[in-house]
Amino acid sequence: MSLITETAELEVLCGRLAKADFITLDTEFLRDSTYWPKLCLVQVAGSDHEAAIDALSPKLDLAPLLALFDDPKILKVLHSARQDMEIFFHLTGRLPAPIFDTQVAAMVCGFGESVGYDTLVRKMTGAHVDKSSRFTDWSRRPLAERQLNYALADVTHLRKIYRKLAARLAKSGRAAWLEEEMAVLTSPETYRLEPENAWRRLKTRSNDRRYLAVLRALATWREEEAQQRDVPRGRVLRDEQLFDIAAHRPTSDAELARSRGVSKDMARGRLGRAILEAVGRALALPDTELPTPPPKGSAPNGAGPLIDLLKVLLKLRCDEHDVAQKLIANSADLDQIAASDKADVMALKGWRYEIFGRDALALKRGAVALSARGNKVRLVNLKEREEAG
Repeated sequence: MSLITETAELEVLCGRLAKADFITLDTEFLRDSTYWPKLCLVQVAGSDHEAAIDALSPKLDLAPLLALFDDPKILKVLHSARQDMEIFFHLTGRLPAPIFDTQVAAMVCGFGESVGYDTLVRKMTGAHVDKSSRFTDWSRRPLAERQLNYALADVTHLRKIYRKLAARLAKSGRAAWLEEEMAVLTSPETYRLEPENAWRRLKTRSNDRRYLAVLRALATWREEEAQQRDVPRGRVLRDEQLFDIAAHRPTSDAELARSRGVSKDMARGRLGRAILEAVGRALALPDTELPTPPPKGSAPNGAGPLIDLLKVLLKLRCDEHDVAQKLIANSADLDQIAASDKADVMALKGWRYEIFGRDALALKRGAVALSARGNKVRLVNLKEREEAG
């Protein structure tokens, strides 16, 4: 079993991999008790060899591997790449490129919604992935052979999966569809965790701009605190605590201590003072600087039947083109399409428009209709029918 623990060994491996057209890549990391992911192991494979790289070894510098990731001539193949990409972006400020995400490619090729790696291995190679080491503590050393076998399986089967998916994409002419998705995964903006934008991830239905200003200030402070201490956000304050404090807007430690989950000692201490300062800054903002409520994407009253028709159309078109519905549109997208022909959603752009968006707008205008015969649903062009009649 190949476990690389020294830089010299890594340089030899990367020299071999540098000759490949593509490499497969995966990581094992921990994030239960930290804000930033702790990289423990990197698995890579070329056409005929593979290795696990001990990212925690004091004798190893990842520089040769990171240089390989920067090589534009070598395609990096991953499955469900976002978390792996985030790790390397945080580590270096750069992203491996170009990449090929087999989970996204599988959705383009009709394997369903967010298909798991073990399912894809079974369907495309006939092999079985032993998941008994799924919950391994990857920071503990030494690693057992069983654990290394599990880790390397995440890149060895990926070679055959990539070749088969690439062949399907080439045959169907859908390679460009995948390129759009890879552009998102290789954009630094996808992985930048700016504290001032943290509030946008919180799910709130309030349109009260002052409430949102307090929530924004609290979320910004929590993000900065979590990043600085390298602890999960919830270790600083849970989301429900942010909502409660933003709603009651305490101005003293006594008022803060009445908030959910905030003790008197906490209210009087460093964290309490920081929370009150954040609340105070938000309360002092002029109305012109208050945040605008994020768009809800909710459909107009009475649009329920139209949304139901759009859902049927989406399923019909995705079944016809053998592509996962999730890749085209979600429920929020359909709500926005029902509300506006100019909705800023991916379903009305590029190849998604060709498959679904154009017909969705035509359905809204009454230019086409859905018809059922037996157990079959089809789209009827009403204009062509009128001209024929």
